[in-house]
Amino acid sequence: MKDLIKHIFFLFFLTYSSIFFSEGEHKIFNLGDFFLESGVVLPEAKLSYVTHGKLNKEKNNLIVVPSAYLGDHHGFDFLIDKGKALDPNKYFIVATDMFQNGLSSSPSNTEPPFNGPNFPLISTRDNVNAGYRLVTEVFKVKEIYGVVGFSMGAQQAFQWGVSYPDFVKKIVGIAGSAVEYPHGIVRLEGFISAIKADSSFNEGNYKYPPETGLRAGGAHWASWGWSQEWFRLKLYREMGLNNPLEVVSWFEDFVLTWDANNLIALARTWQTNNIGNTTGFNGDYVKALASIKAEVLYMPSETDMYFHIDALTKEAQLISGVKLRVIPSLWGHIAGAGFSSEDVEFMNKEIIEFFR
Repeated sequence: MKDLIKHIFFLFFLTYSSIFFSEGEHKIFNLGDFFLESGVVLPEAKLSYVTHGKLNKEKNNLIVVPSAYLGDHHGFDFLIDKGKALDPNKYFIVATDMFQNGLSSSPSNTEPPFNGPNFPLISTRDNVNAGYRLVTEVFKVKEIYGVVGFSMGAQQAFQWGVSYPDFVKKIVGIAGSAVEYPHGIVRLEGFISAIKADSSFNEGNYKYPPETGLRAGGAHWASWGWSQEWFRLKLYREMGLNNPLEVVSWFEDFVLTWDANNLIALARTWQTNNIGNTTGFNGDYVKALASIKAEVLYMPSETDMYFHIDALTKEAQLISGVKLRVIPSLWGHIAGAGFSSEDVEFMNKEIIEFFR
């Protein structure tokens, strides 16, 4: 019975919380030869996306929803519905997939010479620039109403405000920062090292998935996704799990559904995220954040161990016209992924109010 509960919830997680790659639903925008910030040209680049709702006659109701780490274009399905924050009867929602997540151009689906471990470094700005081309070339809009992002999606949301300050009206950043700080870089390196320690990884040239390394990576994530209080109060029982080791096993099984090179490439993008590296700011993220013209709803999770509340509160103070709303949750970083009904209710209410 215990295994059945775990299996059912695992399927629920895949379909409900931004993870399940639903082949056939997404569309592909062909970017052609795409010039990356690193100077590399990625040939025949592709951007995956899905849409909800309709673009109005004025073409001013488009909202971009970029994907997060370990997620895809289903990331905000829990807020996309009639009467919810991302109401497809009011807004035209374009949910995009980051490079390297297995749907857009990634190590796992790119031909030589950029296949596998040879895939070039992607910056947050590369993802945003690809999204800009999508909405301007396919949907012909001259502005977007907003960007809503969680985690690495929040990194992209803030970057939209700096890269295209006169193009975006409203930004919602949930449990994510505009800069990756040193502790986060170290944490991500630990995850990368866990995968690479598997001899079958073979410097990324594996013939079969390096399962031992992926499981070790999953164990790493299990200790960071939720807060310490979440574990102490045994809130994992709300996920159908009975003890901390089942949490570890659950995350190991989940990480096994991903390609190792994709995971590492995404982590490198995360590690190098710095909004101050936008052209014209010379690495100064303070000036970059101050340049944002859009209204910003900044929503950190109170107990996030990825993006610490202190750092995010300080970032919010650097943005003019910001509305800081802390998610009062014990679910840590995962609070922004829509698992807890209380967290969903809080985010939904705040975003609806912000979009009025």
